[in-house]
Amino acid sequence: MEQLIGTGVALITPFREDLSVDVEALERVVEHNIQGGVDYLVVLGTTAESATLSQAEKQLVVDVVVRANAGRLPLVLGVGGNNTMAVVHELKTLDLSDFDAILSVSPYYNKPTQEGIYQHFKLISEASPIPIVLYNVPSRTGSNMLAATTLRLAHDFTNIVAIKEACGDAVQIDKIIKDKPEGFLVISGDDSTALATVLSGGAGVISVLGQGLPSLFSDMIKLGLEGNVKEAYAIHHKLSPLMSQIFEEGNPAGIKSIFEKKGITRATVRLPLVEATSVLKDKIVASLGQLDKAHV
Repeated sequence: MEQLIGTGVALITPFREDLSVDVEALERVVEHNIQGGVDYLVVLGTTAESATLSQAEKQLVVDVVVRANAGRLPLVLGVGGNNTMAVVHELKTLDLSDFDAILSVSPYYNKPTQEGIYQHFKLISEASPIPIVLYNVPSRTGSNMLAATTLRLAHDFTNIVAIKEACGDAVQIDKIIKDKPEGFLVISGDDSTALATVLSGGAGVISVLGQGLPSLFSDMIKLGLEGNVKEAYAIHHKLSPLMSQIFEEGNPAGIKSIFEKKGITRATVRLPLVEATSVLKDKIVASLGQLDKAHV
């Protein structure tokens, strides 16, 4: 899956003041990222606030992104959940013709065993007509998909082609990179460790910050993939304050404040999330100003 090497971005869903989906702003977000040089777009991930979108709104988001992208970049669609049979049904009924892969999160809240996680993805593999990117994010799901389970899935199912790994454990990530089958991609799901993952043999990142600063972030990942460590870390160190700041009050409140500063969309989010405080927005604006002064 060469389409998934480099920088992918987990797109936000912009909202108007009345909390309806802002179609024009979403088109601007897509164009901002295409012009910024990212490698692919991820639609309806966690950052899209997909948990608070209706089915009709999800379809609207898909339609807008597909139309705005106009075939220019590969597309990945978030299709996951903690009801295995519901995910299987969705995969069998969705029109996935515009997408190169699905991103499917390890089941949350239920806290399944490793065997339960394996069996969940086994059925998803059997149901999906397109390649699958696993997503491990223990901080959100409440359970960690261990390296052994990821590797078992990677070896057993040819259409499971990658993992977005956000475990925060370098040892676990290195174990997957070391023992994965040829062609299986390890993609960072954490902006702050994305470069380290790439330099360890990972394939890139699915980023949150990257969609706000696509040129800088994608340049950093490209340099890392090329082995230009010093140059890559020079960018990493400039971006690192924002990498943490945008998550201080929850995702996507922080990244939406960057888009607001850039005049692309409002910073509005849906409950139970709340908009970033003025204190955090001021910190983010200051960090953006430091980036501008650096002329990176």
